[in-house]
Amino acid sequence: MNARPEAEKKISRPADMDLPASHFIQAIRAIVWKDLAAELRSRELLSGMLVFALLVILIFNFALELDAATQVTVTSGVLWVTFSFAGTLGLNRSMAVEKDRGCLDGLLLAPVDRSAIYFAKLIANLIFMLVMAAIVLPVYSLLYNINLFIPGLILVIFLGAEGYIAVGTLLASMAVEARTRDILLPILLFPVVIPLLVAAVKASSGFLQALDWADIQPWITLLIVYDVIFTSVAFMVYDFVVEE
Repeated sequence: MNARPEAEKKISRPADMDLPASHFIQAIRAIVWKDLAAELRSRELLSGMLVFALLVILIFNFALELDAATQVTVTSGVLWVTFSFAGTLGLNRSMAVEKDRGCLDGLLLAPVDRSAIYFAKLIANLIFMLVMAAIVLPVYSLLYNINLFIPGLILVIFLGAEGYIAVGTLLASMAVEARTRDILLPILLFPVVIPLLVAAVKASSGFLQALDWADIQPWITLLIVYDVIFTSVAFMVYDFVVEE
């Protein structure tokens, strides 16, 4: 008579199972592929991010009638305002879709470590944000007549996006259970990512203005440290977050 409750208990706590590293990687790959395949079919998440991002840079283009020298100084700020708000929209929608369709409950019941779910959602959301950035950059370059295809700037965008998505994925998993999730996520997220955004804006501005590496290196270091710390913290606490 006790066998069935014990089995149910094991299913409800898949995080306690010790799985080989190969199973961990396979779980991440499967969840990432699920998210990418679902997005390829619906195109609702990426299209929403792109429309929002393009509208923002178009508004800035008509609102900021600046000379060429001033445009270089404001470009980094405009880019990261666009990336941060479009990224928040994508994070909110990504977790809301999982919750509304019941996929999140299914993932939590799957016999995989919850950290695999976190890393898979992080990778999928990061891919969406980088695709959005890859489309925004050439459009912005055409509108403002500024070359944004600088290797250092691409590196800053990747580091900034990784840290933003690492924190955002964790907080979106917390906010998705609330009825006011669309409002709650920005309130939770933006205060935490202020150091990341400041470092990303400063480093991006440094590369656009062709400053010396000595002036840019502290901001790059801050981005790397932020990414490592907050990705590690999110990895360690994700199990407790989704459990609640």
